[in-house]
Amino acid sequence: MSREFIHEADRELTETYEEPMGIEEYVDCILEQPQLASHASKYLLEAIESAGTRTVVEEGEENERYRFFDDPHNDGEHAILGNTEVLNEFVDDLRSIASQRGKEEKIVWLEGPTATGKSEMKRCLINGLREYSKTDEGRRYTIEWNVAGARESSGLTYGDQPVSDEDDWYASPVQSHPLTVFPPTVRQHLLDELNERLDDHIEIQVGSKLDPFCREAYDYLEEQYRRQGRDDLFSAVTNPEHLRVKNFVVDIGDGIGVLHSEDEGTPKERLVGSWMAGMLQKLDSRGRKNPQAFSYDGVLSQGNGLLTLVEDAAQHADLLQKLLNVPDERHVKLDKGIGMDIDTQLIIISNPDLEAQLNQHADRQGQDPLKALKRRLDKHEFRYLTNLSLEAELLRRELTNETEVWVADSYDQLEEMIRESLTITVRGSEQDVTERELAPHAIESAALYSVVTRLDTDDLPPGLDLVDKARLFDAGYIRDGDDQRGKDEFDFADDATDGQHGIPVTYTRDVVADLLYEEQDRHHPDFSVENIIMPRDVLDAMADGLRDAPVFSDTERTEFENRVVQVKNQIFSTQEEDVLTAIMREKRVDVATVEEYVEHVYAWAEEEPIVNDRGEHEDPDPLKMKVFEIEHLGRFDEKHYSGTEPSEAVRSFRIEKIITALNRHAWHNRDEEFRVKDVNPKEIPVIRTVLGSHDWEEVSRTFEDFDPRQWDDPPTGTETATVKEETIDNMIEMFDYSEASAELTSRHVMSQVSYKWD
Repeated sequence: MSREFIHEADRELTETYEEPMGIEEYVDCILEQPQLASHASKYLLEAIESAGTRTVVEEGEENERYRFFDDPHNDGEHAILGNTEVLNEFVDDLRSIASQRGKEEKIVWLEGPTATGKSEMKRCLINGLREYSKTDEGRRYTIEWNVAGARESSGLTYGDQPVSDEDDWYASPVQSHPLTVFPPTVRQHLLDELNERLDDHIEIQVGSKLDPFCREAYDYLEEQYRRQGRDDLFSAVTNPEHLRVKNFVVDIGDGIGVLHSEDEGTPKERLVGSWMAGMLQKLDSRGRKNPQAFSYDGVLSQGNGLLTLVEDAAQHADLLQKLLNVPDERHVKLDKGIGMDIDTQLIIISNPDLEAQLNQHADRQGQDPLKALKRRLDKHEFRYLTNLSLEAELLRRELTNETEVWVADSYDQLEEMIRESLTITVRGSEQDVTERELAPHAIESAALYSVVTRLDTDDLPPGLDLVDKARLFDAGYIRDGDDQRGKDEFDFADDATDGQHGIPVTYTRDVVADLLYEEQDRHHPDFSVENIIMPRDVLDAMADGLRDAPVFSDTERTEFENRVVQVKNQIFSTQEEDVLTAIMREKRVDVATVEEYVEHVYAWAEEEPIVNDRGEHEDPDPLKMKVFEIEHLGRFDEKHYSGTEPSEAVRSFRIEKIITALNRHAWHNRDEEFRVKDVNPKEIPVIRTVLGSHDWEEVSRTFEDFDPRQWDDPPTGTETATVKEETIDNMIEMFDYSEASAELTSRHVMSQVSYKWD
């Protein structure tokens, strides 16, 4: 068994390693695959685009999302949930930077409050680039040197002893691009050939010079062979005995530099590295400082060749002005006498407090000393999630080890994920292990409340509340009676503050985590109801905790407390719908019957035949349509028909409520062949009502002796007892309730129904 892990590790290392090659072999390689020579911003763009895209709905709008940000190489462990528009703008900026179309002098700035995905962005970039560099199309290369053989004693060493073993190779400490070896004129001719072969409108650009360490080796070899009278100096210097091109796996320190909030040192030490004084004194040859004495451990040195990240930039605000000219000049000073060209995509990450620092002199207007810096920063603002499904997914991630990214073919599937229960094992102070269940809709209630606190009320259309707005943002539509209204029917402000403020997921996570260790004060003779956390438990705890949470202002506390009522009402309506559907399960219309009706109406409207089960063509059946409309829809009676011929009211209903919905579906799926059988009946609002909507009057008519006031402990042999038993079973089977959570949910619903039963 242990050997399997050893072999797996062997394969992992072998698959990412290539034998070093000579410079000539490398040029042949990139002429075949030009993208292997891409400069930093272009390589980052290629890595992102290589994962493809998927369609998402955020804030009620469809958008294409780059799968790279779902962290696919790590099963979604550090996926960035939401903020797709911000991420797409970031990628658009990369295109401009990579092609040098005006933004190459900009420093990309990712800003937003805590728990909005900025840290996940950093990890996602590191993970994605690392894994992309392991692929054949994403190989990344640098150079290594060996000056042994040029003469007996060499000046290239990391100590007192000269290099004597020809196998003793030293790689560029800053991942220098292999093409930097070529003289500028020759390199440009080579780039012209590469770009002519490149199937991309963004050209490869390599304008850097060799880094100082490599320059020392190059100059030393050139001097030795020049003294020998060689006229093929470049061939001699770049002979495979002296120069090799090697691939490397991109990681922190190798193509990615990360400056953490806790990193210390002088600005120069944090940016490019520091001198090793003792070594410098020994190797101060030829009257100049030897670049081998430099540590090359600064963030720009480590990130040379690909990506430089400054996290929590407010802690390193003193560095920002020193970065002003780095993006466009692509050069930094190691010391007064020595500099280094760099090729890196610079990204800084911060909370909103950095903006406050940058604006401290804003009242001085033209005399603002930070004006030039602010002009260089290209801000992308991360916000709190305003999609219910994304917030529910994020909260589940925070509470468990779930990392799979939710991908659904329809919003019905997403709704099932949102409402799901969650069972978590907790260990108490007595070392006893208990399973605690977050009942169906508990995660949903916490997520919905969080989203509702983040929404702007100033652009709320008449007749809608914040829960409606949250539903519009998540599904892209809301149901209004028999109709379905899309987000585009409402006028929401483009400059709304949605997502800028509100309850962060970390607060919600902590509240729920505390509830997991609190046994609820309720009991039942048969079920462990004390281990069930209900939606109202979560909402009450979140609202109560606002008073003591230091992250909220008094104004925010008051506002958030007022908004919890809307959420409680919505969650109760959802629970009520579950109970009603479970009670009336046997009275539901069969889906096949609904589909048949829809197909006949479509054929009727198009004046086309339908194909029956035997493959025969026949006219749509007017009797089937009439029976469905009278018995199941309950919209019409015999007076609306002349025999089976529909009246104008029925005809209008079919066209406006059924055909219009089908046409809407056909339009959204216009790239595919439209077939009525592919339409989910629930996408037609009036049909959705038939499939899953019941009311208490219908329950009363169906079960004449049913009494919700007896629900908690119904007398044996009564109709109420029978209905309850079947309802609990149906809730378990249809909606994945446990016996305990079904009992508590149905009791809660019936307690409210009892007040108005008579």
